Amino acid sequence: MWDLINAPQNLIFGVAIMLMLLLGFLEVLSLLFGGVNDWVDGMLPDSLTDAAHPEVGLDAVDAGVFIRFLSWLYVGKIPLLMLMVVFLAVFGLSGYLLQNVWHGIFGFYLNGWLAAVAVWLASLPLVRVVAGGLYKIMPKDETTAIEQQNLIGRIGVVVLGEARAGSPAEVRVKDGFGQQHYVMAEPDGEAVLKQGEAVLLVSLSGNTFKAIANPSGSLVD
Repeated sequence: MWDLINAPQNLIFGVAIMLMLLLGFLEVLSLLFGGVNDWVDGMLPDSLTDAAHPEVGLDAVDAGVFIRFLSWLYVGKIPLLMLMVVFLAVFGLSGYLLQNVWHGIFGFYLNGWLAAVAVWLASLPLVRVVAGGLYKIMPKDETTAIEQQNLIGRIGVVVLGEARAGSPAEVRVKDGFGQQHYVMAEPDGEAVLKQGEAVLLVSLSGNTFKAIANPSGSLVD
């Protein structure tokens, strides 16, 4: 075990575990005293945190891919600090597991950088699964228990996909209490609502909203 932990090829995984412990401590402090999560979440791209300002400082194509990737990982849906703890834990432990198995088969450890890249790619789906589970069980403020009908007239932003007639996309919207909701919306007409675009929810049919492009820059959430 000590050989596995002390091997230079596994240094990056040890660093990940140490950072996980440090961030886990900060997360506990945040849960007890508040403030830390809000500061960390403030570093998120605007399109995940503010419907009125969807730009992220990248060109349109790169921004769409970037935001889609972050949303896929539940960034903006659970505290970023918590998500970082999950990633570092999965990355570090998976790295040690890979190196242990590799050493058992071939008698030597895989190059540290090659192992890190392989583990990073393999960790992402597992991080998404864990994050999805956390999102479902995390306590929600009572103010989030509102009728979907009450979201009509609110401004949101398309955070995943492009909304077309008959093909809704995911929209992030805040209710009157400032709580975030993720709903499905399609255009009220033949227009295409692109990812990162601010939209106005105008009606509700079943569980799908009808939306139009934000008709005025003065309308903000």
